[in-house]
Amino acid sequence: MPLQVTAIMLGVESLDRSKRFYEGLGGSIEQDYPNFVRLSLGEGSSSLALYEREAAAADAGVSPKGSGFRGVSFHHIVSSSEAVDEVMKDAVAAGAEVVKEAAGTQWGYFGYFSDPDGYLWKVASSGQ
Repeated sequence: MPLQVTAIMLGVESLDRSKRFYEGLGGSIEQDYPNFVRLSLGEGSSSLALYEREAAAADAGVSPKGSGFRGVSFHHIVSSSEAVDEVMKDAVAAGAEVVKEAAGTQWGYFGYFSDPDGYLWKVASSGQ
């Protein structure tokens, strides 16, 4: 059976803060439990699960310690540089920190923001 990504789970420090952040970016809550929230990010996207970091680590049987670059980033591809700017603006309004301002490069137009727990999101245009 081929591997599919049907849900992405993030271990977060504050479930309430992260829930507000992702709702502010248009996510809609599908399940809301004391230590776990599942959001729909819209048609064609995997669902996003938020799990308290300590509980997520215990669930996997690993240490919750660690910070800095996590070796992963999430990519949101949009249709234009204007759409990149709009998503970046919406992310900041929801509480994101801009890590790399959106700009044109030889590879296209993109920028990065981080969510309240430092997870990186790259927003890039599929065309210029």
